[in-house]
Amino acid sequence: MNIRIKLELASGQSMEGMPLELLQGGKVIGRTKVPAQGLVTFEAPSGTGQLAVRVDRSGAKTA
Repeated sequence: MNIRIKLELASGQSMEGMPLELLQGGKVIGRTKVPAQGLVTFEAPSGTGQLAVRVDRSGAKTA
């Protein structure tokens, strides 16, 4: 299963380089870093469980 996510912050902060995790049922099933354009694609195994995305914004830069 492919999951595509477009990430944008209303605050104008850049998300480039921020760690991003895809979770299924609370367990990490994918990791990546956000590219400059903010478009991320995960290739995730099919299964049951709620999906969630976790971003570490501690390194966010102001625009």
